[in-house]
Amino acid sequence: MNIIETSYQPDILGTGYQQITLNFPDDYEGPVVATLVRKQAPQKTPKAVLYIHGFLDYFFQTEMADQFNQHGYDFYALDLRKYGRSHRRHQKRFNVRDLNEYEAEISVALDRIGQEGHDHVILAGHSTGGLIVTRYAAHHPEHPLLKGLWCNSPFYDFNNNPLKKKIALPRLSALGKYLPNLKFPSELNKWYTQSLHQRFHGEWDFNLEWKPVTYPFAYLSFVHAIFEAHKDIHQGAHLGIPALIMHSHRTTFPRKWGHDAQSSDVILSVKDIEKYAKKLQGDVSVMTIKNGLHDLVLSAPQVRQTVYQQLFAWLQQKNL
Repeated sequence: MNIIETSYQPDILGTGYQQITLNFPDDYEGPVVATLVRKQAPQKTPKAVLYIHGFLDYFFQTEMADQFNQHGYDFYALDLRKYGRSHRRHQKRFNVRDLNEYEAEISVALDRIGQEGHDHVILAGHSTGGLIVTRYAAHHPEHPLLKGLWCNSPFYDFNNNPLKKKIALPRLSALGKYLPNLKFPSELNKWYTQSLHQRFHGEWDFNLEWKPVTYPFAYLSFVHAIFEAHKDIHQGAHLGIPALIMHSHRTTFPRKWGHDAQSSDVILSVKDIEKYAKKLQGDVSVMTIKNGLHDLVLSAPQVRQTVYQQLFAWLQQKNL
């Protein structure tokens, strides 16, 4: 694969953050790029983390980067193709037909991280990013850099009732293979992004075009890509590196603003996450975070303090 790369430039997140554009061969929509963002630790270190965001998302979680820097890791994050920094005008936002599309940018990012003096990488992902990195670790068991895996509320199953899962989803997935641009109702809870952003009820500032408040319809291609990717997870993928899977203590679907939107996962079923995390083969730890939001590192201050305490205790325990 002929990959043309630019050099690092200042990133939108400000002091200490840099980004580099990774160029890839054209796909079904034309030219493709991904964006690698980095923030280096105060002291030189051979350790790094590579973070992958979720659906309808991009990297902006600076507190997470700071936490890794303070614990001796250089921090890297990818904005995947067609997301955030990497979206181009000719592309449908968030568009994907096969999650394996993302393996190219992860592999190139890891190569660059290795070239920049690292021999020890923790692969991390949130939601759909958690599904992507779990599969990547399973698909690349001999990768010389990968030493550990951390998943923050990974998307291991659709949050639907059993009847929809058994009957509707296989049919929608099959249809999405041949009619990828058809749309269907997303059914995402409207309070999630509002629980996060300063403009509404949250404490965080992020780009509402890149991480939208509402997304009424999703492409059937996304259903097909996720449905096929779930097969690896549901069959119990084998992981050759230690893995930590975190999730909230409960799932709710609030119809109005209130306590549930501020203290639970309103996107995925935590029971599904736990069920399929326990099917993964290898050294896998599953951890419940009380009152965690879907993105655990965006939860209330005392909750995310627990997330970081547990995460770095686990990394220390595993000598990672």
